[in-house]
Parts: sequence; structure tokens; C-alpha cells
Amino acid sequence: MGQTRLMEVGLLALFVSAFISATLLPGGSEALLAWMVHQGEYPVAQLIASATLGNVLGSLVTFGMGALLRLRYPLKTLDKPQHQRAKRWIEQYGAVALIMAWLPIVGDPLCFVAGWLGVRVSLSIVCIALGKLLRYLVVAGLFM
Repeated sequence: MGQTRLMEVGLLALFVSAFISATLLPGGSEALLAWMVHQGEYPVAQLIASATLGNVLGSLVTFGMGALLRLRYPLKTLDKPQHQRAKRWIEQYGAVALIMAWLPIVGDPLCFVAGWLGVRVSLSIVCIALGKLLRYLVVAGLFM
């Protein structure tokens, strides 16, 4: 396998790890990013872009799940404690609260509840991407 092909596979693995980490499934994209940055075999900007894109798209899947649930159950309440907390944050701060979508435990519910509450998608994408990018910049910076 050539060097270029190996790089593509590595970036894809990071993308998939970040995508899975941002859905309701557990994952560890930060650890993989840290290891890949420390190895020094990839341009750091490409690593950050791959992780950020995968993580944002994963969050948008969770956002979309909330939006779809709203169509099916528009009058139901969210009963899980993390969903209640996320609902309070979204109601208080709107899409800006999604900057915190990178946080463990509350990040996924924030995206889900934002979709369920019908928060504007375009601003949600910007806020989610900003938070995710900042997190990956910090992780990469710590391991350079």
C-alpha cells in the first residue's frame, strides 16, 4: 500500500471514529487524534479537518434524529435528566448552546433536543462546528 493510500485510510479512520463519537454511540476520537498528531505522519490541519467534519456530521445525525422524533411525537416531553438539562440550555441560549455539543454526557442530548425543538439548522451547524473545531484544535495543540 502506497504512502498516499495509507494516509487516506488513516484520515478515514479518524473521520469514522469522530463520526461515531458524535452519535449516541460511545467513541474516542480525541485519543486517536492525539496519537496521530504525536506520530507526526499526517499534516495536523488534515487531521483536525477530518475529525471535525466527522464529528459535526455525527452531531447532525443526532440533530436529525431529534427533528424526526418531533414529527412523530410533537407533544411528548423529554423525560431523561440529560434531555431536560439540554432542553433548559437550548431554551435559554438557543443554537449558541450547541457550541457545547463537544461535551461528554450532555453534547449528544444537546444536539438531539435542538433538533426536537426545531432550532434553526444553519445556525446550529455553525455553532456545532465551532465547538467541535475548538476542541480538536486544543487536543492537537497539546500533542504537537
